[in-house]
Amino acid sequence: MQETAAGSPTVTDVLTLEEVDRDLYRSTLVFTDPFPLYGGQVAAQALLAAGRTVAPDRLPHSLHGYFLRSGDAARPTVFRVDRDRDGGSFSARRVVAVQGGEVVLSMSASFQAPTAGPDVQVAGAPVTQPPEDCPPLTLPRLFSMESRRPEQPYATAALPTRFWARTTVALPDDPLLHACALAYLSDIGTGLSALPEDEAAPGPTLDHALWFHRPARLDEWVLVDLVPATVSGGRGWYTGSLTTRDGVLAASLTQETLFRPGRNPFRPGR
Repeated sequence: MQETAAGSPTVTDVLTLEEVDRDLYRSTLVFTDPFPLYGGQVAAQALLAAGRTVAPDRLPHSLHGYFLRSGDAARPTVFRVDRDRDGGSFSARRVVAVQGGEVVLSMSASFQAPTAGPDVQVAGAPVTQPPEDCPPLTLPRLFSMESRRPEQPYATAALPTRFWARTTVALPDDPLLHACALAYLSDIGTGLSALPEDEAAPGPTLDHALWFHRPARLDEWVLVDLVPATVSGGRGWYTGSLTTRDGVLAASLTQETLFRPGRNPFRPGR
């Protein structure tokens, strides 16, 4: 196992799967965690399992996942991939992540072969300070990731909704692994922390969607920007973007979480 100087696992350990059989994979990293299995970890591993079943030149362009049960970081997760279709340009996969015979995540993922065409980015990146000019920020639950906190768009937010992040270990020149590292990062934080929490607060993730627009290296700085949209029926929904430090929109996300009364264990002072 590759480890950091402090002896902790790295993101490359997270993104290591054992091939058990055709279209069947198992995670190899287990560790003790007082909280349920981090959703970004199981989503990244599910995307990696799906990506192992498509042609090497086909990279993920979108994923849609539903978190169905709490997982346990102290036991391996098994990933079963269904090959729904391989067309001339696209490959569609479905993945279920299983622990103890029960599904913890159900995901659909789509992959695309290289395609020529226009490249247009309508909106620019959020205007903020470069990471070197920002104070350090600790992101919980992420292995070998560092972060910086720029000025925040929502001054009263309980948690940062905008931050820089990158891995602290070099990643191989494998676009699939960088896409999976991006998925690993994309579930951290919440845009709903910008909303008042007098009567309710963000809770566990219900579903998560991610679109990969352009390649991005995750061992280089990316800017995560989360924007709250609405709360209704005990659920909150927000959007987000991940932009490279030179202003290229790499990915967009939407996420829905529970938004109900109760203490959020990841929120300080509550």
